[in-house]
Amino acid sequence: MQLSPLTAISPIDGRYNKATNQLAGYFSEYALIRYRLKVEVEYFIMLGEKKFFKSNTKLNNSLRALVLNFSEEDALQIKKTEAVTNHDVKAVEYYLKEKIDLLGGNALKEWIHFGLTSQDINNTAVPMLWKDSIEFEYLPALVNLRKHLHKLAIRWKDIPMLARTHGQAASPTRLGKEIMVYVERLDNQIQLFSYIPFMAKFGGATGNFNAHHIAYPKYNWTGFANNFVEEKLGLQRQQFTTQIEHYDTLAAHFDAIKRINNILIDFCRDIWTYISMDYFKQQIKKGEIGSSAMPHKVNPIDFENAEGNLGIGNALFEHLSAKLPISRLQRDLTDSTVLRNIGVPLAHTLLSFAAIEKGLQKLILNEEKLKWDLDNNWAVVAEAIQTILRRENYPSPYEALKELTRGNQAITKMTIHDFVNGLKISAALKKELKQISPYNYTGL
Repeated sequence: MQLSPLTAISPIDGRYNKATNQLAGYFSEYALIRYRLKVEVEYFIMLGEKKFFKSNTKLNNSLRALVLNFSEEDALQIKKTEAVTNHDVKAVEYYLKEKIDLLGGNALKEWIHFGLTSQDINNTAVPMLWKDSIEFEYLPALVNLRKHLHKLAIRWKDIPMLARTHGQAASPTRLGKEIMVYVERLDNQIQLFSYIPFMAKFGGATGNFNAHHIAYPKYNWTGFANNFVEEKLGLQRQQFTTQIEHYDTLAAHFDAIKRINNILIDFCRDIWTYISMDYFKQQIKKGEIGSSAMPHKVNPIDFENAEGNLGIGNALFEHLSAKLPISRLQRDLTDSTVLRNIGVPLAHTLLSFAAIEKGLQKLILNEEKLKWDLDNNWAVVAEAIQTILRRENYPSPYEALKELTRGNQAITKMTIHDFVNGLKISAALKKELKQISPYNYTGL
């Protein structure tokens, strides 16, 4: 079968193709080749700028245009060369040399890939495409989701709600505050994420600039590389490496995204539970079916889909962060095939963001159910009463409330008020205690 969204093995390129195809610009084979080409071009141009040969502005502009206008046909041409060389980066080098010949730069073509190993290209290209995907796709989507949650928190800030600890009725809270819990958790993790640098390796076959140094022993290649990686590519250069980069900061990115995903899994499960408790209804879309057998059902599928995709993303991020920082001696090839998959868990993560957004837009607050739960759980004000009685030095207030509220008897407003009336306290204190209700005992 020909590859299409219907025949693709992965749902990322199949069922979810429309929702994830923007990531092809960062993680496809075409994209990787294009980023490699950019590194090769910028390195060649900088060698000219540093007077290793006479720089040609017209040629430089033409080479940068190759990157800007790089097409799938161009990528296919490189793949044809790779089929012969069996080396993907060398195929990019040959492609660029052919283009320089056509642009009249034949005498300069051996400066392409001068002194480099393939990982000087891969370990700059991959961090570049990763950085772009994070800055242009992941973080904007995460910040938008965070903003949506914050708006809901503000909208529902005055809605009292029965809290549940260990699944049991507990001191009341406010719905908006419970949403703000997740807003704060996301804020903290976004801040931590921003501290992690995007790092690259650039230092020759085993990280020591052997070829560069033997050709120009008096030249400051460390300074050149630092300047190239930071100013031309927008990355930070690792100073002491083997043939490959450490991948430690890349692993830190993966672990940071995992933590954010875990927060969102927690959120999805909470919202799913609130829906099951009837705290939320869901908007019905004409024509949609909730169950093939039960016509009445409107399932919380968006939060379920999000939870599932977050879990898959985390499983893959876990492998990536555990595997990539480990390599035998100066280099083995296991990182190469693994690196090609970094876009997959990010795609599952972005799918989950979209599903959560969609699910949130369907939520309809069912205040009657929230009120019903509060009205039927007056026992939760026992904490408030016993705390005030402690303030007044009343003997053993906790034990008195425990005796009243534990057991199978129903605790109502009248039960609580009868208890207060029976206390040997002042009329003013009784009045204060009777003003407490599940609706106003919600704290700050």
